[in-house]
This record gives sequence, structure tokens and C-alpha cells, in this order.
Amino acid sequence: MDLNGKVAIVTGGARGIAKGIATAFVKAGASVLIVDREEELGKETAAELGEYGKVAFMAMDLSQHDQLHLIVDRAVAEFGKLDTLVNAAQASAQKMFAQQTREEANVAFDTGFWPTYHLMQAAYPHLKATKGSIINFGSGSGLSGMVTQASYAAAKEAIRALSKVATNEWGKDGIRVNVICPYAMTPGVEAWSKAAPEQYAASLAQVPLKRIGDPEADIGAAAVFLASDAASYITGQTLMVDGGQTRAA
Repeated sequence: MDLNGKVAIVTGGARGIAKGIATAFVKAGASVLIVDREEELGKETAAELGEYGKVAFMAMDLSQHDQLHLIVDRAVAEFGKLDTLVNAAQASAQKMFAQQTREEANVAFDTGFWPTYHLMQAAYPHLKATKGSIINFGSGSGLSGMVTQASYAAAKEAIRALSKVATNEWGKDGIRVNVICPYAMTPGVEAWSKAAPEQYAASLAQVPLKRIGDPEADIGAAAVFLASDAASYITGQTLMVDGGQTRAA
């Protein structure tokens, strides 16, 4: 699973799962453009990962949809091409569906679905040139219908649907599109485990492997595989990297 010579964009890469992916990519030899709205944290992450390889950082609020093409432009200007687009960034409001407002629902689509949509379009000609790949992110919450996750689950399922369409339309161009549904220890999950320990314990009890995933060693490794030549005949798939928590996609 060698990524030497490959160039990747990882959105939301300053922290959490996306940082784990960016770390795994750099250690596997890829040049990585990390994109995040948190500029100071993003610069710190880029400097940290720069010890392992070529890393650049770009501050961007992904809800500014008309500016997203600049991310692809920056990656190509910085590293000369683009091989992999990883759409990992996402924000959402957790609230029971009956009480959720349209504005709260828009948060999930404005930070997750629409950035994925626009970045895929902007990346298309470059990925066609390199016969590259796209790794999008779904969620077990969309597959299982997790309570309080209406807008998040809907946005994630929309991303999975978009990924299937792109798989069929862009396969002839040699572009692969896959989706990862992860379960890993992120700052948000860690905060949840402390704020609602019983709920967290119940969730962990549903994982057959009886542990929560590591952003780099588990989720990052899966992403590296999907971006590598070892996965050259894998496209249109939803990969559950959640310790077996969700057993049907």
C-alpha cells in the first residue's frame, strides 16, 4: 500500500479522523494538502506531519461553496497533480428530528454534502488525468437511523448516493469512488464518552471487536488502501471501518 508519488487532498485534516488519514497518507509517501477552517490548528498539524513528508495547509471554510475550486487549484499548484480526494470534513447539529430546524439541517449539508459535491466536480479533470480516486465519508448513523442524527444521517446518505452515481459516470475515465463509514476515537467521541458514559458504553458494547477505532491505524490505513494501487479494481463500495458495529451496507 505504497503511496509514493501520489498527491492527496484531505478536508477537515487538522484533527480527528481526517488528521489520522492525513498522517497515514504522508507516512505512506503521499504529498498531502490539508484543508481546514481552523487556521492555527491546521498549521500546527501540517508542521507536525511535515516531519514525515511533503505537507501543505490551506485555511478554508467549506461552507463557502463558490471558493472550493481554489482547494483543487492549490493542490495542483503545490504538488503538480492530484491523485486522491478525501472528503472527510463534516459538522452537524444533534437534535431529535421533530425539533430540528431547517437552519440546523442545513449545517450538515453545507459542511458535508455540498463541499463533497463541488470538490468532486472541481477535481474531476485532474483525477481523470491521473486515473485517481475519491474517498468520501458516510456513517453508520445513516444506515441504522440513529436518533438525534437526522440531518447528519441524511447528508451522509446523500453523499453515498452521489458516490454511486460518480462511480458509474466516471468509471470509464479510470476514476474510482469509494465510501468509508468509520467509528473511531475523535475529540468529539472522547467528549461524548465523558459527558454520557452509559450511552458511550452501550454503543461500544455493540462493537464485536470491543474497541473503538484509531483514526490513523484503523481509519487511515483503510483510506491508504483504497487510495493505493492495491485497490485498483475496487470502486462504488461502502467500507464499514467500525469494528463490525454495522454489518450490512
